[in-house]
Amino acid sequence: GLGLGGYHPDSHQDAAIAFGVQVAEEEQYIPLHQHRKGQLILALHGAITCEVENALWMVPPQFAVWIPGEVPHSNRATPLAELFLFIEPGAAQMPAHCCTLKISPLVRELILSLARRNESQREQPETQRLIQVLFDELPQQPEQQLQLPVSAHPKIRLMVETMEAEPAQWQTLAQWAQHFAMSERNLARLVVKETGLNFRRWRHQLQ
Repeated sequence: GLGLGGYHPDSHQDAAIAFGVQVAEEEQYIPLHQHRKGQLILALHGAITCEVENALWMVPPQFAVWIPGEVPHSNRATPLAELFLFIEPGAAQMPAHCCTLKISPLVRELILSLARRNESQREQPETQRLIQVLFDELPQQPEQQLQLPVSAHPKIRLMVETMEAEPAQWQTLAQWAQHFAMSERNLARLVVKETGLNFRRWRHQLQ
């Protein structure tokens, strides 16, 4: 698993464990990996993009992406703070699928409070009560549709990366069709086949 400052979440049996991560100056990319525990990723500032099961999940501040245990994912974080919460399988009533949750200020503070505790404080009954409140609140956070369907198709990949980098320049299907030397109709068909959305909806979701 991913060592965070030497910490390996899966080697602990805590029902819930949280910590803050300060991403260095440059953008950080964590390649495909998975955990036994479920993982909730919150952006405190900046934004996080996770890729799971051929979808990109954009996580703005006040939102979190939930990744159930054993689901392979990769993360890209802008250089700002983020919070990780790892949950032991079955400890809380969390969705069985990957999703984005709108996080209330209370839940955010509970996770921050948990992240500030050292190992001996984590053993205390107060911490166990805090986790219990967190587990009461978390399942009530509303799901939001913030994912962008992507695929391994190289043309779709190139479109995502280019439109992320230069959104103003790549607005139309016609531009892309010309770039790929394809007819607009064939490219439109490819986008629907690979992502399930038409080009306009898909581009709107990406923006």
